Amino acid sequence: MLKAILGATIGILAFSTPVSADQWPTRPITMVVGYSAGGTTDVLGRIVAQRLGEILGQKVVVENIGGAGGLTGSVRVARAPADGSQVLFGGLGTVVINQLLYKKPPYDTVTDFEPVALVAEVPVVLLVRKDLPVNTISDFSVYARTNYAKMSYGSAGNGSAPHLGCLLLNMAIGVEVTHVPFRGSGPALQEMMAGRIDYYCDALPSALPYIQAHTLKAIAVMTRARARVLPDLPTAQEQGLHNFEAYTWFGLFFPRATPEAIVRRLQQAAREASSTASVREKLEKLGATVVPPEHVTPEHLGMLVRDELKKWAEPIKASGLVVE
Repeated sequence: MLKAILGATIGILAFSTPVSADQWPTRPITMVVGYSAGGTTDVLGRIVAQRLGEILGQKVVVENIGGAGGLTGSVRVARAPADGSQVLFGGLGTVVINQLLYKKPPYDTVTDFEPVALVAEVPVVLLVRKDLPVNTISDFSVYARTNYAKMSYGSAGNGSAPHLGCLLLNMAIGVEVTHVPFRGSGPALQEMMAGRIDYYCDALPSALPYIQAHTLKAIAVMTRARARVLPDLPTAQEQGLHNFEAYTWFGLFFPRATPEAIVRRLQQAAREASSTASVREKLEKLGATVVPPEHVTPEHLGMLVRDELKKWAEPIKASGLVVE
């Protein structure tokens, strides 16, 4: 009997002892992507996952859990065991926009996740139909203020990054333009090529083929720095739209209360992965920007999430978007 009690006690103590950075991971890790395979989030996530697996010595398996604009996959990780077995590859849409868009969100981004590391940023680009008589932000602003009543812009759906990017732009230049939501960027861009909508604020990876084929016109990149893959395209700020920025970003999140040793181990692996030449090359070819090493930290990602929640609260409220 005594041996049985001692054995059970030792087992409980061993189970409750925090896993050290040296011990973790002892099994494959699931990286949850809240969107279907083939999209920007999935493609970027798989590039990062492969290198993380090599560094950690355990396979990082990407699992696509689509639905509700990334909400379903995010909930899965928020409610997962805090043992380092599951990590969310999330970004602006999944951990910020959903928090603000839903009347009763099923998780709290700030309290239900442990930020691990920011990995990449993706610029948003202002695209217009090819025959719209504008070539600069100044041209666009003047044209929109004069013709806003008959203009329209597209998006990949209510609350999507393209929708909110254009909302920010409209607020910055002081116009209200009709919004036409589509079921994804592809249909919206096709409609713009057909001349049925006037402009679209798209993430660079999906916009790039249209820009390179000259089927749509790029007016400005909406980040502070120019995009490496479009070095000749000026930023909105360079063109006079000061204090304006719209982009999406991606990082790694564990469930709340994941041991700090595990968080730091993955953060170190993420920093090494983002510094790997092959990873940087793949991400940059897609139009993504690899963040500097000092930003690949839990502290920076946590601060970014809080800042982004404040930044996007006003345009979402102004849009009247609420999901029950």
